[in-house]
Formats: sequence, C-alpha cells, structure tokens
Amino acid sequence: MGEFETNCYVVRTDGSTADCLLIDTGLEVTGLLDFLRRNKLNPAALILTHGHIDHIAGVDELRRRFPDIKIYIHKLDAELLSDAVGNLSFMTGLSMTADPADVGLEEGDVIDQAGIKLKVVHTPGHTPGGICLYAKQDGVIFVGDTLFAGSVGRTDFPTGNTRQLIQSIKDKLLILPAETKVYPGHGPETTIAAEKSNNPFL
Repeated sequence: MGEFETNCYVVRTDGSTADCLLIDTGLEVTGLLDFLRRNKLNPAALILTHGHIDHIAGVDELRRRFPDIKIYIHKLDAELLSDAVGNLSFMTGLSMTADPADVGLEEGDVIDQAGIKLKVVHTPGHTPGGICLYAKQDGVIFVGDTLFAGSVGRTDFPTGNTRQLIQSIKDKLLILPAETKVYPGHGPETTIAAEKSNNPFL
C-alpha cells in the first residue's frame, strides 16, 4: 500500500470472524480503511513492526475511525511516533507525527488480541526497536523490514546498524523451523528455509 508499497496485514482467526488485528499501516491508509469497511471488520489492535513513516502513517486515522483500537510498538521505537525526523516523514514532505502508543513492547511479550497470540521477537538493526511477530502454532512470522525475500532491511538510515541487523536475523529468525512462512514489510512472502539457502546477505 502507498508509494513505498508497504505490506499491511489484516489477521483474524478465520474468514467469518469480524474481530481482527492489523500489522503496520502503510504510507496511505485509505485502502486499508476501505478493506476493513467492505469486509465489516473490527480491528482490536494495530501492531507496528517499527517506527518509520511507511509503517505508521495511518495511526491517528485508525484511532479516529476505531476509538477502541490499541496501538503497540517496541519501547525503543516509541519516540519515533512523535519525531518527524526520526520516523523519516520529513523526507516525504509530510512531517508526520502521531499520539503515543498504548503499549510499549519488549522481547518475549505475547500480544493476545482478537483470538490471536503473537510473540514479540526483538530484531534491532533496521531500527533500534524493530520487531517480528511469531505465531508458532501456525508456523508464521511477520518480520517487518528486518528480512525480505532475497534481501534484508536497510541500515543506511539514522540509527540503522548493519552488524546488529544481520546478528538479529541469524540469532532470532534463522533458528526457526525451516518451513516457517515469512511475511515481510515489503515484497513477497518467503520461508526460513529459502532465506537460509539463497539470501546473499546471510
């Protein structure tokens, strides 16, 4: 969604359930709002994988449309919601900020919303508070901009750290079962096995 083609995920227990949770919002939130309205979905929570503009831009609009929604972000990225330089929105000409998140996350936290449980895996490197969200029972992990199909997250932005990012991926992600499905913040889905075998950055 949006100019940066961010993957926004709407997650629910099955196709008949109205309650859902959201992972990231994209730079442009209109398409996400339209999807929720068309499918009569009620988002209980929005989980931000990190604090860059192309993943947080819809926070305040989602709050306006869904006053009960809970916003989650890792504690180390929480300040990016109110920092137009840190969240890179100044680079887009938007200079966007948002109200603080409701919940500051840490490694090992379990988010339990809309009948779904996701474990927080802290993977710093793209940003200090970058996280992945692991559903062990379903063999699925949402990785934000930590890992992509055949690539890894950028580290040339302020607070990026290449060594830390690669270490995060090797220590936290590549140890998962090979068949684990990987859903990144941009681009197509992949698997842990595919990235261990083919990713040139690893």
